[in-house]
Amino acid sequence: MDTIDFDPAVPLPGPPDPWASTDQPTQRDGSPFHMTEMIEAEPFIAERILARHAAGDSKAASLARAIRTAIVAGEPVIVTGCGTSEHGALGVTEILGEAIRAAGLTGPGKRPAREPVSAQAFEVSLDPPRSGLVIGVSHEGATTATNAALAAARAVGVRTALITVTDRSPGAAHADIVVETAELDQSWCHTVGYTSPLIAAVAVAAHLGRRPLDDGARAAVRDLMAAGAGRTTVAEPAAERLATAHRIIVIASGADRPAGRELVLKIEEGTWIPAAYRDLETFLHGHLAATDGSTALILILADRQGRPERLARAAGALRAARVIGMDVAAILATDAAVELPTDLTPAGRLVIPEAPGLPAPVAALLGTATALQLLTERLAHARGVNPDAIHRDIDRYRQAADAAG
Repeated sequence: MDTIDFDPAVPLPGPPDPWASTDQPTQRDGSPFHMTEMIEAEPFIAERILARHAAGDSKAASLARAIRTAIVAGEPVIVTGCGTSEHGALGVTEILGEAIRAAGLTGPGKRPAREPVSAQAFEVSLDPPRSGLVIGVSHEGATTATNAALAAARAVGVRTALITVTDRSPGAAHADIVVETAELDQSWCHTVGYTSPLIAAVAVAAHLGRRPLDDGARAAVRDLMAAGAGRTTVAEPAAERLATAHRIIVIASGADRPAGRELVLKIEEGTWIPAAYRDLETFLHGHLAATDGSTALILILADRQGRPERLARAAGALRAARVIGMDVAAILATDAAVELPTDLTPAGRLVIPEAPGLPAPVAALLGTATALQLLTERLAHARGVNPDAIHRDIDRYRQAADAAG
């Protein structure tokens, strides 16, 4: 096991120069995994990304201007990625959409603005839009499908942008604007790779809505993410209970949906427990038939928009889960935790601040990000699994990844 001291406040290294993709993380026998350290570092990384892109001549400001141009012209803005970056892309659309509404932007003839949408990169590569802007999300900038999507869009004359770690990456060659996040995730069970594009989107949204990223705003983001990362005392016993499940279902609604999808990916790649995501309402339309007492359920509810309706439906879902015998945990914002009966979450709950000074999707996405990652890391620890290599330290899983190409 590595014995090097880790200071979470010290910037992580970027990719090598000349650029090269990462090697498999070094093997560690237990916590702190590389993933553990990345979670600790994220609040500080967030503050640095926001500071880097606060100025009006930053690449985040350039991307904001490109988005504004497309929106005013009534053209599509598509955000795309794969895996963790696909979930990051989903979160980016939530953050940018709120900023567009808050800024009062409209399309041609003062019609309602055409807000950004997310699409899977492979699909965009096969059927790119014929106008507007395509924004890729790729942590290292080397994802084949994402780069193909940017190349396909550019080939038909569409403007392109990329949110990635460096403008030296392969993907940057296909982008007109590159928003750099600068610090490289040290684990393949990506945590920094999920939050970095969300933070970059917060910077872009600030320019889009002409809301300054001052010291107070940056500190609010840092403190929110630190709160989620600091819930170890409740994450650990929750993980101990969830570790015995044969399958885990994650449910969410609204701006919490990207977090729900990301938690499923983290559980599967980092702990090897089969998991599935369901929208809150979708879960109650047939999927209960395939669950039993060996199934665990995790609710994510932090979005403050439509909170009463989401809470009422979530309570119904958890009551149904209790009847079937599922063990239930939750990641909840403070006020939601007050409203949701404690007995509906017997496996425990990670409670994060409401952060009312931040836009609703920003508060939800950044508060739940470190909390869901911490829960995964503790779950890996409870199962005696190293999450860093996402199972590719085992020959057949590494060979399977190579076979997929």
